[in-house]
Amino acid sequence: SASDLAREFTLEEAARLLKHLRRSGHLSPFEHASFVFAVDGISRACSHQLVRHRIASFSQQSQRYVRAEKPEFVVPPTVSSSSAAERAFLGAMDDAYSAYADLLAQGIPEEDARYVLPNACQTHLVVTMNARELLHFFALRLCKRAQWEIRELARQMLLLAGGNAPLLFEDAGPSCVVDGKCRESRPCGHPYSNREDLLAGR
Repeated sequence: SASDLAREFTLEEAARLLKHLRRSGHLSPFEHASFVFAVDGISRACSHQLVRHRIASFSQQSQRYVRAEKPEFVVPPTVSSSSAAERAFLGAMDDAYSAYADLLAQGIPEEDARYVLPNACQTHLVVTMNARELLHFFALRLCKRAQWEIRELARQMLLLAGGNAPLLFEDAGPSCVVDGKCRESRPCGHPYSNREDLLAGR
């Protein structure tokens, strides 16, 4: 009965049940376990990808009401690895934040001045996802074809979620790790060799 679910499962019983549910594709029970993450310092480019996962709740810092008092932005590794690219990137950031400050000084409200701010701007948010959606999120965003920043965010989220609920996430990840073969129509060509490589970000 439903009331029986309230009793204490042994670890072995819980492991057996979760494996059975996952193998059978009966994942609705996974929706009753929710996880809340505080996410700081990702770019707006990354958060735009994150909020596409619709079975989740998001509270993101507003650029309407919170002034970008000092420049805070994410520099992609491909940019920072080249001094010429980094100079061009940092110059663009300086120009954008200078224009933002100039518009504010002219009395333009934050909600309109923010239009000049780049996708590289750092943002802060709280994310709540249930375990079923997290498994889907990890399958997509831990794939090596995913963009580097959201892939690293997903890896950190898996380390936290897996550390707190190892039975739920013991085989979470992209198809190359979970199924032993890539299910992407355009494979990356260098899949993870095992779960340890995935968790280490190799």
